[in-house]
Amino acid sequence: MKHILNKVIRNVKSIKGSSLAEFATTTALMATLAATAAPKLSEMAEGSKQEKTMNEIDKIIQQGQQFYQDTADLEGRGRFPGQGRFDMVVGGGTGIHGTRSATNDTTLRNSENADIEGDLFGTYTAGNDPEWSGGLYNHFEAADRSIAWVSVFGLSSEAKKPVNHGLQDDDQPDTDSDEHDKNGGHADWLTAFGGETMDSPYQDGHYIYRVVPGYGSGNTVVPPILYVADIENPANFNAVLMP
Repeated sequence: MKHILNKVIRNVKSIKGSSLAEFATTTALMATLAATAAPKLSEMAEGSKQEKTMNEIDKIIQQGQQFYQDTADLEGRGRFPGQGRFDMVVGGGTGIHGTRSATNDTTLRNSENADIEGDLFGTYTAGNDPEWSGGLYNHFEAADRSIAWVSVFGLSSEAKKPVNHGLQDDDQPDTDSDEHDKNGGHADWLTAFGGETMDSPYQDGHYIYRVVPGYGSGNTVVPPILYVADIENPANFNAVLMP
């Protein structure tokens, strides 16, 4: 027993604590590692937000597709939320929310599509290596761009909205004519989502959309186009549905 006690005592005496210099060195190394890791963690967090918002946009697109199919079955022709008819604009580059396309008229459709492409994709350059130059609508406070877009769930909904967003308000109808009524597309979206809203993962995010009108009839009918984006940066976070 005495031998065992002596061995334990010797082992305890042999244990040395860290010196102040060693502690300072360890602390400095930990600080360096933390500083190096912080940008990577930030990048991971931003990447996670991007993935989440694109998944949410995809869910909105899927509900838009279902709404289109349901109205096609019930009414004989598909349309998107906010459209009273398949040939009506939702949103509008010149404040023409609710305007209808004339039969077989591509003018309104082309002008609306060009305006949206400018917002989301920029200018297209043809050639051996065709590319888009980058969308103009790349910040939620871009008032000259946001005025043409409409909130998916409505400005009066519980969905989080940034200040100074500048979006169109489709809660109230226009007063100039029945043809320009704002049909409250957010009500269609809320019904499609069972009354639930979705928040963007970004502080200044909010889900927005526009619809390019269809036109024509019979075998020459051209369907509308749905665009959905996150107002955090519509040029980066968007999707399109072309039936």
